[in-house]
Amino acid sequence: MEKEEYLIRRENLIKKLENNSVAIIFGGVAKKSSEDATYPFEINRHFYYLTGIDQENSVLLIIKTEFEVQEFLFIDEKDPKVEKWIGIKLSDIEARNISGIKNVLFRNSLKGKIETIFDENGSHFGLIRNIYLDLSSELKIAKDLDTIELKKRLLEKYPARFNVLDIYPLITKMRMKKSKEEIKMIVEAIKTTEVGLKNVLKELSEGRYEYNMRNVFEFHVKEDLNSSLAFPSIVSSGKNSTILHYVACNDLLKPNELVLLDVGAAHKYYCGDISRTYPISGKFSELQKKIYNIVLGCNKATIKFMRPGLTLKEVNDFAKNYLAEEAFALGLISDINEINQIYYHNVSHHLGLDTHDASFREMPLEEGNVITCEPGLYIASLGIGIRIEDDVLITNNGSVNLSQDIIKEVDDIERFLLAK
Repeated sequence: MEKEEYLIRRENLIKKLENNSVAIIFGGVAKKSSEDATYPFEINRHFYYLTGIDQENSVLLIIKTEFEVQEFLFIDEKDPKVEKWIGIKLSDIEARNISGIKNVLFRNSLKGKIETIFDENGSHFGLIRNIYLDLSSELKIAKDLDTIELKKRLLEKYPARFNVLDIYPLITKMRMKKSKEEIKMIVEAIKTTEVGLKNVLKELSEGRYEYNMRNVFEFHVKEDLNSSLAFPSIVSSGKNSTILHYVACNDLLKPNELVLLDVGAAHKYYCGDISRTYPISGKFSELQKKIYNIVLGCNKATIKFMRPGLTLKEVNDFAKNYLAEEAFALGLISDINEINQIYYHNVSHHLGLDTHDASFREMPLEEGNVITCEPGLYIASLGIGIRIEDDVLITNNGSVNLSQDIIKEVDDIERFLLAK
């Protein structure tokens, strides 16, 4: 992503801020996992969205008055001794080139900058009336501090001086509408996901284990140096495929059963999220094929139905009604109102820097949204779970399936499996 993209995003955010305000957005720090270790660090996506900086303990500070706007980026100072243990840190020049922020300072100067801004005797910036924080839950910003606690401390230190406002909704609404560059990143993630799935198809066979297929997929994703996993891979066969977020992956792939994969690669944090269901022995049984084609028909009809102005609830209602009518016609349920017994999740969520991307589900869809389409049917008594998921771009008058090249027709899947 070019720095101009981050400049545009910050300009758009600044327009939404009140005058005489300060916004402080933290990149975050890693959380403790055990006595002397931490979980792998994940950058706060709101911070990354605005800066492109992927480094722990970094902070973006924006000051907006009636007369000027100033931006500051705070990063850890380079320390050769520390770098021998944990790797090379960004220099101020590198951080400036990535983010487009001219004022790059060291992290240990942030406290002094904040105190200067809120100096009781007045400061260069005048009277600040609002402070914006990303009040996401559990956004850890120091060893024993999150943004909720920071809000409390600031109000105690500067009582009745300003309002503390949550910047999370402002950035979330921006993130919901993807730019052309963001869509390119998502498409790259989908392409890598397709590579992984094709290799699963090449190696899929009875007698192997779910974890073998998971490992095949993840190996080919990680072979791409620009890619990582978007989320823990789900590979579930037989009865396990009726469990939505089954991640154990320990069971044997048995003859004549189905295997469901819900997997995704990420390209520079932008996620793909794809589900496909395959016959382990190479061909669907007649009943499997009938149920599969109900889900496939729903997938295609729902993608065609998606358009600006609809809410995700309306999209889900459409998919649910389709599945209910077809499942009733096939005798999978005795009443259409029983559909909740075999379809028990929403058909769509927003996709972007997170797999379940920051969003407000009640907001109508608009051009530039990228959402999933993932209908499914799960019949535990038959040991059949089927989900077919694609990633869809909302256009000015409809939608485009960004993952349409990943095969999902019965004939195409069987042809691929039987030809290997």
